[in-house]
This record gives sequence, structure tokens and C-alpha cells, in this order.
Amino acid sequence: MTAVSTDHAQEQDLIRRRSIGFINWAHALDHYVILIFPTVVLGLEVVYARSYSELIALGTASFVAFGVFSLPAGWLGDHWSRRNMLELFYAGCGMSLLAAALAPNLVVLAVALFALGVFASIYHPVGTAMLIEQATSRGRSLAFNGVCGNIGAALAAGVTAVLVAVLGWRAAFAVPGVLCIATAIVYPRFVPDEKHAATRREKITEVPLAAWLAATIFGLFVIIALCAGLVFNVISVALPKIVDERLGSDVPLLLVGGLATAVFMCGALAQLVVGRLVEKFPPHILFAAIASLQFAGVVWAAQATGKTLLVALAVTMAAIYAQVTVNDIVIARYTADAWRGRVYAVRYFLTFVVSGNWVGGFMKILITGGNGYVGRELCRQLYGEHEVCVVDTLRYGMNRFSEGDLANVRLVVADVNDPAAMPKPATIIRTPKIFLPRSGVISILS
Repeated sequence: MTAVSTDHAQEQDLIRRRSIGFINWAHALDHYVILIFPTVVLGLEVVYARSYSELIALGTASFVAFGVFSLPAGWLGDHWSRRNMLELFYAGCGMSLLAAALAPNLVVLAVALFALGVFASIYHPVGTAMLIEQATSRGRSLAFNGVCGNIGAALAAGVTAVLVAVLGWRAAFAVPGVLCIATAIVYPRFVPDEKHAATRREKITEVPLAAWLAATIFGLFVIIALCAGLVFNVISVALPKIVDERLGSDVPLLLVGGLATAVFMCGALAQLVVGRLVEKFPPHILFAAIASLQFAGVVWAAQATGKTLLVALAVTMAAIYAQVTVNDIVIARYTADAWRGRVYAVRYFLTFVVSGNWVGGFMKILITGGNGYVGRELCRQLYGEHEVCVVDTLRYGMNRFSEGDLANVRLVVADVNDPAAMPKPATIIRTPKIFLPRSGVISILS
């Protein structure tokens, strides 16, 4: 009887380890597949003779779906089966990628990308809840899982570029699509279905709280999710530009990229370190310390220049990534397993959708007096990768933009010195960042 019990325990431990392995693999794939299109779009400019701004818009629905559909995914994981939801993630992403690879036109490609966003949204609320449920060392498991996601994001641009260069843009979707389908076939053979798992899940939190205190913590959690998501998205997108502008004028582009990568690596290392610290210190105390460090790092980075800037950015990035791991641990302590997936869904919805919307402002540009020779050339240099609007009085003649230029630039005839004639910024371009050329100099206004 003892031998049978031992064999059963060993079998369950093996299944648990396999399941965690597939969860980590899913995290890497999730960040990889959602970042394929931003690289593929560079090759599509030649294929479809469209501008970058037109083509990159095809992926907007995908990124929105990535955040919005995390809410129903978390609910289904809690009420149905997290294991089956993860299988749906693998199969759905695979089929969406193959549909994108076979897309005969841009409309079908946009629909396939939207479907990819829907299925990719499954991982974070479901996978994180699964990992918390099955891990014996939560801190270390979450830290390693986070590193897997970072690896997927880091490899996406490079691997996609190689596939496009060697096999064409369709292969950039087809190869990972086949890989996802293959995983979907293998996964159920190694990880059996959780029979009646949803009804057996614990409905009592590890740390019971009064109703008013639970509501207070949830409110604070929403604020933290919004702020942390905003800082994470802005720093992640703007880091290379910050290094380029603030480190020094004589720094080559290759070194800028290398330094930015090194700063990101500090974040990955911080996740591994905090994964061990969370097992030795109370998570809420550790969370407060890391949040304070993140605030100090952001303030320091805003003031620093030169080599000191790199240290400040490294501290900031380490705190940002460390907070992700500790945040998941804190949520696990104060939420019951029966509805943990839905709580993670709310968190990732706020992070990916609400906070992520601010980042798009970096790509929208307003140029005043752009109808002249210098202004038109500046527009041509910018509109391939940015959304450009020109405001000009046409004082020195008629519109000099060609039809090709006007297909990529919005021209508004108005005088910037006349508030009544000047349209509101929101009606021109929805952006908090505006670039204005004055006397040959481009200045940046917040």
C-alpha cells in the first residue's frame, strides 16, 4: 500500500513538473507571437506598397484584444478548466498564425492578427494562476517564468527578421504557427485533464481579510496596476531613446542598443533574485520596499545624465521587473484559488489596455510651417514610421505636397498664432508629445 502511494505521488509530481514546463514555454511563446507583426510589417511596405503607418495599424486590434480578452479568459479558467484553456491557447495561436501566413490580402491578415490577440490573451490570467496553484516554491517559479517571457520578447524581433530575410514574411508566421500546433498536440498527452478541478478549488484565501479591508486592498491594487503598467510600458518603449539623448551626443547607435539591452538584463536578473528573497521576507514588506525603490529610480533617472544615467536606469528597470514577481505573490496570498484567475485577468487588463494606450503618443508628430522645402523633406523622413500632421497658412503659395505625400500626411490650413483658427490638438493628432520645428530646430514639448 505504501509502495502504491509512493508511486502515485511520484507520478503526480512528474505531471506537475511537466505542467510547469509547458506553462513556462507558453509564456515565452505568448510574448514572441504577439511581437511578430511589428517586425514583419517592415517587409510588407515593399510587398503592398503601403506606408508603415498604414500597415502597423493592422495590428492595433490584436494588441487591444490581448488585453481586453484576458477578462473572459480568466473567468473561463476559474469556471471551466485552466489546463484546457492553455491547450486552447496553443491551438488558437497556432491556427491564427497559419491564417496570417496564408492571408491573401490585408483584410484577412488583420482578422488573423485580431484572432491571435484573442488567443494570446489567454496565457497571463490562466497561466499565472496555474503556476501559483502547482508551484512548490512560488517565488522561484514565478521568477523563472518571468525570465522565460522576457526571452520570448527578446527573441521575437531577431528570429522574425531572420525568417523574413531567408524564407519570406509568410514564414515568419508559419514557423511559430506550426510550433504552436505541435505543442497543442503534445500537451494533452503529457498533462492530463483536471477532472472537476474547478469545483474542488479552495474558496478561502491564505490570509483571510474583513470585507472592508479586502475592498481597500483591491482599490489599492487597481491604482498600483495602473501606475506600474504605465511605468513599465513607457520605460520599455522609451529606453533606447532615453539612452540616446541623455548619455551623450557622440554615442554610436550600436552602443546605444547594447546599453539598452544591458539595462533590460538587469531587470531579468532582478526577477531571479527577488524570487529567492520572497521566500525569506514577508511579500507585502518586500513589495513596499521594491515600489519605493522603483519610485526613487524613476526620479533619479529623470535627473541623471551621462554614465550616472545608466546606473539610475538599471535600478529602475530592476525594480520594475522585481515588482512584477512580488505583485503576483501578493495577489496569490490575498485571493482564493477559486477566483484567482479573474483577479489576474483584471490586473493584466489594466496593464496591457489602460496603461498601454499612453505609449502610442510617442509615434504621433505635429509639424508647423511644413509646406516649404525643408518642411516637406522633414515630413518625408518621418511619415514612413510616424503619424504626421502639418499645420501651415500657405502664406507663400499653394499646397506643394504631392499626392503621394498627402496620402501619408494630414494637412491643416491654419495660423498657429490665431487660437480661434487653430484646431484643438486632439482634433489634429491624439498625442501628449508634439514636435515643432522653429528656425530649423526641432524642440520637444510635453
